Amino acid sequence: MKAVQIESPDKLRIIEMNKPKIDSCNNVLVKIKAAGICGSDVGIYKGTNAAATYPRVIGHEMVGEVVETDGKTEKIKVGDRVIIDQVTSCGTCYACRHGRPNVCQNLQVRGVHIDGGYREYMAVPEEDCYILPEKLRYEDAVLIEPTTIAVQACSRAELKEEDELLIIGCGALGSRMLSIARLYGCKIIVADVVDEKLEDARKNGADFTINLLKENIEEKCKEYTTEAYGPTVTIDCACTKDSLGTAIKVTGNAGRVITMGFSVAPTEVTNFGITSKELDIRGSRLQNRKFQEVIDLVDEGKIDLNNKISHTFKFTDAQAAFDFNDTHDPSIRKIVLTMDE
Repeated sequence: MKAVQIESPDKLRIIEMNKPKIDSCNNVLVKIKAAGICGSDVGIYKGTNAAATYPRVIGHEMVGEVVETDGKTEKIKVGDRVIIDQVTSCGTCYACRHGRPNVCQNLQVRGVHIDGGYREYMAVPEEDCYILPEKLRYEDAVLIEPTTIAVQACSRAELKEEDELLIIGCGALGSRMLSIARLYGCKIIVADVVDEKLEDARKNGADFTINLLKENIEEKCKEYTTEAYGPTVTIDCACTKDSLGTAIKVTGNAGRVITMGFSVAPTEVTNFGITSKELDIRGSRLQNRKFQEVIDLVDEGKIDLNNKISHTFKFTDAQAAFDFNDTHDPSIRKIVLTMDE
């Protein structure tokens, strides 16, 4: 079968690999139908994702059809349309024992530490498969995974209705963050550098927007928050060199700052900026068993994942897809690779 492998940074190739077989552990065989391109996939391709190992078949936003089981599955059957959890954990370390397998000491993420979804078939445990909502096409269902990341971040932020939230960055992740944050009923400010994305954010529920290239974010955050207090929660969905420092600077006293970046490049922050306001700086990584929660939100009509994909490429054209992503064309919202030839 064919797969997309990052052999080393900036070296992508289409390879042939053996079709996996089911066994007592990986007892479900899934024919992959679609897989998304995420910022972390780009980071692996570019060599800036500190967690990745090479060579690696990437892709962790993966959906497909069950084509074989071991006959002993309880919730999954042949023909089911499923999304695959990207997190595998040991179950015994401190983090796992305390209900946080997404930061397991022995964590292995599909598409990062072990081979992921940019291939024709995957064999996985039944427990890692979740049945897709009937209303979603495979391409749109890819967005369930980044939505779980948003649910996780809002959970880590302990977001409440009384909060005034700043989301920095309104790409694919920031858009998903906005869709989840809206459910809390809090005031939402979105900052980005692309006017079209900010316009979309306003249409999708943002109360205020800030263009980081044209406006002073610190002044605007004071203008848009009660008594010029500043955001009580800031979630960094841009994860650039300067975004964490910006988040710390603009967040109000006793606020929470959520970071999800994976770059190891130095970034400038000060102890005083954190200590003087007694900020909580919290990491949010992957998701902690959030797939069913998001699927339920889709089924209940509380979030809409339809028609949010801006571009699709055949997975054998992955190089062209990554090259196009590098153009930073303002029309890019989410790129998905489709597996059917």
